[in-house]
Amino acid sequence: MKKKFSRIIAFMMVALTAISAVGCSDSGGTSSVAQEGSSSAAASTAETSSEAPADGKIVSEPLTLTYWSPISQKVSNFVTNYNELAPYIELEKRTGIHIEFQHPPVGQENEQLNIMLASNELPDLIYWNWSNLPGGAAKALTDNILVSLNDQLEANAPNLLALYEEYPDARVDSMLDDGTFYMMPFIKPDKTVRSVQGFQLRGDWLEKLGLESPETIDDWYEVLTAFKQQDPNGNGEQDEIPFTAMKNQNLSDLGLSQFAGAWGIILDFYVDDGKVHYGPAEPVYKEYLTEMRKWYEEGLIDSDFAIADQKQFDAKITTNEAGSFYGLASGNMGRYMNMLIEDQPEFSLNAVYWPETESGERYAIYSEMVRPIVGEGVGITSANEHVTESIKWCDYQYGEEGRLLMNFGIEGESYTMEDGEPVYTDVIFNNPDGLTPDQAVAKYATTFGASTIYDTRYYTQILVLPQQKEAIQIWADGDTSLILPSTTPTVEESSRLASITNEINTYASEMFNKFVMGQEPIENFDQYLEQIKNMGVDEAIEIQQAAYDRYLNRK
Repeated sequence: MKKKFSRIIAFMMVALTAISAVGCSDSGGTSSVAQEGSSSAAASTAETSSEAPADGKIVSEPLTLTYWSPISQKVSNFVTNYNELAPYIELEKRTGIHIEFQHPPVGQENEQLNIMLASNELPDLIYWNWSNLPGGAAKALTDNILVSLNDQLEANAPNLLALYEEYPDARVDSMLDDGTFYMMPFIKPDKTVRSVQGFQLRGDWLEKLGLESPETIDDWYEVLTAFKQQDPNGNGEQDEIPFTAMKNQNLSDLGLSQFAGAWGIILDFYVDDGKVHYGPAEPVYKEYLTEMRKWYEEGLIDSDFAIADQKQFDAKITTNEAGSFYGLASGNMGRYMNMLIEDQPEFSLNAVYWPETESGERYAIYSEMVRPIVGEGVGITSANEHVTESIKWCDYQYGEEGRLLMNFGIEGESYTMEDGEPVYTDVIFNNPDGLTPDQAVAKYATTFGASTIYDTRYYTQILVLPQQKEAIQIWADGDTSLILPSTTPTVEESSRLASITNEINTYASEMFNKFVMGQEPIENFDQYLEQIKNMGVDEAIEIQQAAYDRYLNRK
């Protein structure tokens, strides 16, 4: 298929404006289920397809498409709909296609998606992380929710196919094991733009206490102990919280869980030397729990780590209580430092390398670091009567013009071209409405909920602080070999896997808190292991192994 894509790209670059969906040949990799699911949509598409109008728009007459997407918290405070954002306003002018966005209430995204899918009242487009859908994209195709895109990509997506040639991993990650393409993906091509979060600590506290940045777990223990005992906030009280964290639905996403890499495990399914494991069921997990228990008992870990919300988490950092945490380069590091620069000019956050194992590896275990696509993208539904136009609308965003629009906004307003490169204007960095750069750029750079590519020039500019620029280099230094890519279990496997993992993940999370807080003696770890095995963890590992093996054979 790769050779076939290459020939099509070459042809499409010459004859893009003359292409329609009529006459597309079968790609050879589409499952029969996917073909059946797309038959009605393909028929209606053939009737509505037409040559691109002379003005360069996708359609010659106005067209409205419905688009269901969660609304990003980056913009939900100042807009209620993506149509209020500059890129989508401009995108409509350029393409002739109006998007009617449908946003579920913040915090109710999963629930609202399930209700919508169950009702079968589908929009034309859905943006979602399809790996998180019960049964995955394969079930969405089987249930006639999504349609296969194979023939449409060959006919109408030259920009995306060109990116697949440039980034083969992206191509592999956006298909099912049988070769079915099911979404127009959000692509993060470079490891730097994927290294958006990691460990952070108060650099000014380190300097005050004459400490070096920690590199091993023993180093971390020494630094956290010093934060606890040596009054780095200078108020004469021992009120510092050396490491703070907040509650999370998934154990693997908890700030404390990121330390597990120092033991060579991830608190989820992971792969080591070709074999799939489940971190909370590994014997070495006991050593990790023992260390976390010691930290908690000595007051080095925030006692509220299992219940604190975002507001409480923020408050502990910005009121000079917390000395370290796990968080984002922009949403945490940049936001806190910009907030406190006037009142606390000495306040500084430094990134920390992933902690070393005893043998010296630095395992980065943040899942999105490993691949350019992690399941997020725009799916075309079976209710869509304008599949061709939808594909072209999505594909425009992958091209140079679309990439600039989605990552930088409006030329002459939010950015200018200097020596052939896009550079943000004062609208972003000295916003007249008092918005921080992160807030201002969100009105123009729609690098969320979109079928586009995350431009590295966007990220390197928006991280204006030297600490932020250093952070993404430090976090990108980690070894990502333990991270399991986005595999696609079969529909039958997905059902069984979900049944097992829902139970074991809940149990593992509950027991993690009990072990760390001392509510359950570490001596009972063997009983915990026995229970998690009784819940079917070995079967879940077998399913994940089979899916991983198939993933490795994708072409």
